[in-house]
Amino acid sequence: MTNSIKQTVLNLSDDELQQMLKGDYFRKLSKYKLIDESFQEKYGVTFADFERENVVAKKDFSWDVESDAQEWELAVDGIKTYQDKLNELSV
Repeated sequence: MTNSIKQTVLNLSDDELQQMLKGDYFRKLSKYKLIDESFQEKYGVTFADFERENVVAKKDFSWDVESDAQEWELAVDGIKTYQDKLNELSV
């Protein structure tokens, strides 16, 4: 980090830093929610139901379905992570 960037960050108030973090967390949360909604629409179930119904096995472990399952799981975990982070900032 260059000195000017470092100095700029050091000069930010707690409120400014908190707003920056909130903006970043909202962007990431939105991205993960879009992925989740897309897969819910594609498979017609929530991720929990997708796993419970063992859709990957039912689809003969196809590359596409396994890849979707991994991306979907990452999105669901990301939603929880960034909702938790936003809740922490609100306290």
